Amino acid sequence: MVQNRLTEETALFASVAKWLFLSTVIGLVVGAGVSLFLKAIEYFIDRQGTLPFHYYFFLPLALFLSVYLVKKFAPDAEGHGTEKVIQAIHEKGGKIDVAVIPIKVLATIITIAAGGSVGKEGPSAQIGAGVASVFATFLKFSDEDRKAIVICGISAGFAAVFGTPIAGAVFGVEVLIVGSILYSVLLPSFIAGFAAYSVSQTMGTPYVIFHFNFFPKYGLDESLFIKVIIAGILFGLISDLTITIVHKLGDMVKKLDMGFAEKAIIGGLFLIGLALMFGDQYLGLGMQQIQNSINNPTGGGVHWYDFFLKIIFTGLSLGFGGSGGVITPLFFIGSTSGNAIGHLLHDNIQFFAAIGLVSIVAGAANTPIAAAIMALELFGINTAHYAAISGIIAYLITGHRSIYPSQILAFKKSQFLEVPTGHDMEHTKVVGTKSVTLNKLRERWQKKRGLKESKPGNEEE
Repeated sequence: MVQNRLTEETALFASVAKWLFLSTVIGLVVGAGVSLFLKAIEYFIDRQGTLPFHYYFFLPLALFLSVYLVKKFAPDAEGHGTEKVIQAIHEKGGKIDVAVIPIKVLATIITIAAGGSVGKEGPSAQIGAGVASVFATFLKFSDEDRKAIVICGISAGFAAVFGTPIAGAVFGVEVLIVGSILYSVLLPSFIAGFAAYSVSQTMGTPYVIFHFNFFPKYGLDESLFIKVIIAGILFGLISDLTITIVHKLGDMVKKLDMGFAEKAIIGGLFLIGLALMFGDQYLGLGMQQIQNSINNPTGGGVHWYDFFLKIIFTGLSLGFGGSGGVITPLFFIGSTSGNAIGHLLHDNIQFFAAIGLVSIVAGAANTPIAAAIMALELFGINTAHYAAISGIIAYLITGHRSIYPSQILAFKKSQFLEVPTGHDMEHTKVVGTKSVTLNKLRERWQKKRGLKESKPGNEEE
């Protein structure tokens, strides 16, 4: 008995020591790489105003270069980064082509510098996952260990890019499978996240600071609680709208009968036209508008339709070949829609903008736990519990779809629905309902629709 216990404890100690070392090394390397990437983006953004014309006039050229680089040198770098990493873990055992790292970084810098509406976290995740994959290949890791260390790389990338080490670590283990957290990789992901964040801080990476303090009244605020529930439902619907539009625009561009060069140039010209028509606040990272939504008590400079236009700009930027992530655009969509909802509910605008920022991430990316922790790290404990409620509701209302189609569904979001699990989100469909009431309502609607369609004058002659 004692010998078995000693054997068990020795094995556990060895495992902990192994992953403490490996995840620390990965975190340090990824943190340095992400910091250099963020500094490069900052350098080019700071010089946008020095041009004698609008910086976004470079968009046709930038989209062309982005598509060309990806197609020519690293096809796996296509899209918004995190999606490809998820796909690589599920379908390729975590193996990532080393060429993805420099090509993804370069293509994203070009896209963002010219005004493409994309985020910086997708490439950061690919930097992390790519470095980890190279590390695993060099040390001849097993498939199981390779997947684990690649997940650590994702966590390190997210922790470093947003300055949220705990949320970044949880995001890495939550984003792969909807409804399941990979506890076996939790410790190394946390270590990698903290190591990456520490290096990034040391290298002077600038993080956005939100000047917002929410002080709820003592005890349960019933009125605010009800408003948060309403907001969560609305955020879920907006998440669903975001996923639908981004994917539909991407599919529409793919169906265009022309070469990638023509598509990229036309897409860039179209985005220039939209920017001249509606303003350039929807281009690039959009950090200024995110800060305006949360830091400004009156919500000045933010319009109720900002979130919708950001969805359009993001869908077109990605659809026409722009390289970058989607989480930063989701921050924009969440904070500006939360700002509008705060006005609608006649309550604290900053508060609803803050919970919107994380709730849209919870809904669109299916990561409610990471989103709740992010609220704690960004906005403090007084906001976090309300954000958690809103985020979980948004996650459920969004339904069985995702901004990351390669996520695997392990949990159906309602007991009333028949949804096959174990498939990626792209091929997951609701096949029916188990609720007698819902089935009756659906039958009545179908009969009513059938009668309407069969009225005289509606038949084809």
